[in-house]
Amino acid sequence: MTVWLVVSILAVMLSPLAWLRQSRKQGEQMSLRLEARRMGLAMQLAPQQWPHWLEKEPPSPCPQYHRARRRGRVDSWCYWQVSPGVWCNQWREPCEEARLVEVFAQLPATVYKVEADSRMIVLYWSERGDKSVLQDIARFFDTLA
Repeated sequence: MTVWLVVSILAVMLSPLAWLRQSRKQGEQMSLRLEARRMGLAMQLAPQQWPHWLEKEPPSPCPQYHRARRRGRVDSWCYWQVSPGVWCNQWREPCEEARLVEVFAQLPATVYKVEADSRMIVLYWSERGDKSVLQDIARFFDTLA
């Protein structure tokens, strides 16, 4: 009886240690984030208010990958991926700028939003996929930053 009592007390004392262990999903996210950092991409979790017209509301806060833009870039835009390959602005007008459509076509379906201003270019992503998806995202930043 005392053996079972000692074992149960030890189990109760050690069970919080299991909570500290990363889940598989957290481990994959962490490896993607580290690889992104090696590629020169900055990342942070940013709170977002998503448009009500999106089919599936992305999480908030959402992983935000960003990079500074080169001098002389003055274009400003913001597009949401409504469905895979379909990019719309805040008025639900599809993206018609050929240069952007070509670059957006390279992005995975798990990207929620892309935006740019004169200083930064930002991409909101679900962090699902493998390291090849990071290559596509880095190419996006290289092309438009």
